[in-house]
Amino acid sequence: METLVNLSYIAAAILFVFGIKMLGHADTARKGNQISSIGMAIAIIVTLLSQGLDYKLVFGGIAAGSVIGFIAAKRVQMTGMPELVALFNGFGGLASLLVGWAEYQRTSHTKLAGIDIAKVETFTAGVIVLAILIGGITFTGSLYAWGKLSGKLSGRALTFGGQKTVNALLALGIIAAGAIFTLAPTAELAYPTLAVVIVLALLLGIFAVMPIGGGDMPVVISLLNSCSGLAACAAGFVIANNVLIVAGCLVGASGLILTIIMCKAMNRTLVNVLFSSFGATTPATGNASTGEMKPLSVEDAYYILEAARNVIVIPGYGMAVAQAQHAVKELGEVLEANDCEVRFAIHPVAGRMPGHMNVLLAEADVPYEQLVEMDDVNPTIEMVDVAIVIGANDVVNPAAVDDPASPIYGMPIINAHKAKTTFCLKRGKGAGFSGLENALFTAPNSRMIYGDAKATVTGLVAQFKRS
Repeated sequence: METLVNLSYIAAAILFVFGIKMLGHADTARKGNQISSIGMAIAIIVTLLSQGLDYKLVFGGIAAGSVIGFIAAKRVQMTGMPELVALFNGFGGLASLLVGWAEYQRTSHTKLAGIDIAKVETFTAGVIVLAILIGGITFTGSLYAWGKLSGKLSGRALTFGGQKTVNALLALGIIAAGAIFTLAPTAELAYPTLAVVIVLALLLGIFAVMPIGGGDMPVVISLLNSCSGLAACAAGFVIANNVLIVAGCLVGASGLILTIIMCKAMNRTLVNVLFSSFGATTPATGNASTGEMKPLSVEDAYYILEAARNVIVIPGYGMAVAQAQHAVKELGEVLEANDCEVRFAIHPVAGRMPGHMNVLLAEADVPYEQLVEMDDVNPTIEMVDVAIVIGANDVVNPAAVDDPASPIYGMPIINAHKAKTTFCLKRGKGAGFSGLENALFTAPNSRMIYGDAKATVTGLVAQFKRS
């Protein structure tokens, strides 16, 4: 039985690796997700059955979870995808916390000849603390991020006097309580100190995410995803489960790599993202814009697009809000039928979660070959006839390039302001999620098309079809 279990774990781990690799390309991402799911199903079924659980309970639990997941996936809107991912991360962390806690309950005392004897080893105690610590921070931090992304909490960075000191004291308290528990897991104070670790970890998750602004949420989501993997890895050591250790390491490593990539895309360090409180107040720094926004009608925009031979679309969260991805794809098709080259320029941190824009465009069946990265489009953007910015803000803000006083100065952006003409589709004149005013909107070559993005793009398509 042990050999069969280990062979099943090896098969599951191989499926995880191949599945993650296939997620790197849009054409194979769906199949990669399915392969990874099969691997996880094998791991869950083999683990539970090998522990003596009744197969009816195992498959009943899988069926119940599958139904809940299916309904949630069907009902969630694309605008709610970042919140859903945050919840996934959070509940993954909670699961690891509960595994660590339950394992301590199970191993703290055992019966031998009718006498209770403690049998928790130091290593086991240490990994229990890690599983609870990382899992607790991930759980409450993800819930707080969910609140910010869903609008139930303010998207601004919230700060108060002595906040960093409070966070440092929470961290020190966790270290002290964790050390006491690890060194003496069978002492009378063991359970109270473990309870202290749980409570402080849950509090630290909230206070750690609180001072991070909405504009940095994609990085936070990616980091919390990595933390959920590390918590699962620690839980794997707690219960001595090889496949959980492997899966946790894969998630933790891939999430951390993505986090580093996104920080690099903003020209900021992870420490700066976590502790700079970016967006805590409405920025008063930066050069004030001297231009004015110049509105443009859909009809006039059509005449410019009709003559264009090279167009790039730069999507942002506004496209998700308007559910405009299908209309945008249709606009791309009518432009191509008019002998125009169409590309979609994707910034690494566009939207409110990693890969948000890629998911939206993939849902609309936009050809993967038309999606280009920032570094590929910027060198030739001056040759672009029209750049259509749909709901993006910081990722196209020229203040990042030419305003040293701006908080985002030095952040790599898509240089939409260098295109011959730029259309900015917005509902109104407000700032983006980070609270920064966008200098692109008042640039000489920019024109504002106000209104719902889906209605605007649909109107442009209708103009082409009437011609």
